[in-house]
Amino acid sequence: MTPASSVNKYYRIDRKETHYLRFILEGYGGVAVMRTLDPQQGLVVLHVGPGCEEEVDMIIHDLQRHIRIEVTHVGGDEAL
Repeated sequence: MTPASSVNKYYRIDRKETHYLRFILEGYGGVAVMRTLDPQQGLVVLHVGPGCEEEVDMIIHDLQRHIRIEVTHVGGDEAL
């Protein structure tokens, strides 16, 4: 998956849960690659593969029942 072909989705999560989220996403066969932007604030970006947006949204929605995950917006390329 190249950055140009992926969709970036930004989230703020409980910083103690970053490894858990990464583990869950890896279990779904590469639908998204997670990168931690700010470990202190729990800011992460998911690089979502083409056509996988709906699946990733369902995964995040389900995980929100168990851990704190909030959609956030990071402008431009400042996080890259």
